[in-house]
Amino acid sequence: MLYIIGIGLNDEKDITLKGLEAIRTSSIVYLENYTSKLNTKIKNLEKLYKKKIILADRNLVENTNIILEKAKNKDVAFLVIGDALSATTHINLLLEAKKRGIKTQVIHNASIITAVAITGLQLYNFGKTTSIPFENKNIKTPIEVIKKNQKNGFHTLILLDLKPQENKYMTINEAIDYLIKNKISKEKKAVACCALGSKEPIIRYAKLKKLKKMNFNKFPQCLIIPGKLHFIEEEMLSLFSN
Repeated sequence: MLYIIGIGLNDEKDITLKGLEAIRTSSIVYLENYTSKLNTKIKNLEKLYKKKIILADRNLVENTNIILEKAKNKDVAFLVIGDALSATTHINLLLEAKKRGIKTQVIHNASIITAVAITGLQLYNFGKTTSIPFENKNIKTPIEVIKKNQKNGFHTLILLDLKPQENKYMTINEAIDYLIKNKISKEKKAVACCALGSKEPIIRYAKLKKLKKMNFNKFPQCLIIPGKLHFIEEEMLSLFSN
């Protein structure tokens, strides 16, 4: 059996009871460590889960063979920060397992895609999500996505690049630099979000030029460019505009 298990956004306590049960019955436990950042140490996961955790980088997951060969004869748990299937590589792992006749079970959890609702922005008013990579000098896709969403009145969730193995995380300030350089008006209002899912997330709503001057010291971080606002959305955002 291959279990693909979302473990939530913040720490070891975000695991669901169903997920914890599957982990404890598994012989091998992998944790992908390239799509997001947990605000806890691996040893804290191991203590609660009562299992040794093997870190899985992008190459190991995209290759699939090593994980799936073990899942042929043993119960293997593959842990994902956030929801189980937020990343394309995780869907591919599920697909390859099914092609090989390996039994699978997906156990869902919270995702950044849904956690942004804490801002008051309604999820069904979001358009296409985009991301800003570290190497972005000639990258225009995020700008095109924002403009298309704006034209349709949709909100845009912007995910920021990260390299956990190098302890490197793009900041909201760096993302704003990129947007302004690519002719997104510095007068445009945006929502800055840090450590969503934690007890004390940081959420700020202001013009890009003002957000750029703020210090955001919690990770992971993301940015939202609102589209057309419902009056309830406006009222909620006003709570974060101080």
